[in-house]
Amino acid sequence: MTTIQTHTLRDGDSAVTLLSLGAITQDWQVRDASGATVHAVLGHADAEDYRRFPGSMGVIVGRVANRIAGARFTLNGETWVLPANEGTKQLHGGPDGWQHRHWAMAPDGPGRVRLSLHSPDGDMGFPGEVDVQVIVTLNGTALTYDMTATPDRPTPINMANHNYYNLMGSGPIWDHGMQINAGAYTPVDDALIPTGRIVPVASTKYDFRTPCTLGKADPDRIGSDINLVLSGAQPAVTVTAPNGLRLRLTTDQPGVQLYTGGGLSPRGTQLPGQTHAAFTGFALEPQNFPDAVNQPAFPSVIFTPEKPYRQVTTIDIAPA
Repeated sequence: MTTIQTHTLRDGDSAVTLLSLGAITQDWQVRDASGATVHAVLGHADAEDYRRFPGSMGVIVGRVANRIAGARFTLNGETWVLPANEGTKQLHGGPDGWQHRHWAMAPDGPGRVRLSLHSPDGDMGFPGEVDVQVIVTLNGTALTYDMTATPDRPTPINMANHNYYNLMGSGPIWDHGMQINAGAYTPVDDALIPTGRIVPVASTKYDFRTPCTLGKADPDRIGSDINLVLSGAQPAVTVTAPNGLRLRLTTDQPGVQLYTGGGLSPRGTQLPGQTHAAFTGFALEPQNFPDAVNQPAFPSVIFTPEKPYRQVTTIDIAPA
């Protein structure tokens, strides 16, 4: 059994622990306005729990994040059939997506680590080999994920970081205030597959152009799992919490998936003070649009040796 490597990035009062399994962000410790230490992302205290209870907590998702309808797509006239892992759909790259792999980990000083992975031709049904690299850098209170993926032939790539945030460290997320610079979203059907339309957020619970708590936006506590179409203004997302912490997210991606964690449940160990349960963490997943391989109106997720994939996302968590 492959040993899970760990590495902790440190700068001032911030400390981020990463794992070689799934390129997982296991822990992110920050100081709130009172000086108290907060574990700002949900995580397992025992790294082996990520192997015992595989899921999306803190992982880097690939080869294609989010859902692919019918677990198939057509590229250059050829249809590719993928292993389904959510009913008839493929979710987050399939049952053995990149989040379940052991990445090579190469620390580069106290504030930077490089994670790399080779994805072979036919991996989870996708064509072509892909060499992947994620460089994670902690600079003060800001954490940057610089993700690149270079294929040897045209293939879909749509990576995403899947941290679950709770700026209070524990408890329900409904008192978190959120502002998202997104004027539209991609509505989905009952199977959470986009309809192909791009619709204004006005008069919907997805309108966070003006700051609003998650609880006020969703008074019935139904939850959200939706792709928002970013305007390009930065920061793309700003989140505030009653303890004075503020999260600011900047990204070069066209969308961000907002998932309020309705499917979270208590499995395995938890970081100090945390309770893993429904709606105790929210995910902000910068990425391209879901099911883009089957939606011609969406931005393309096909990348080539001449046009490799890249995403740069920075999250800053500090007292406001």
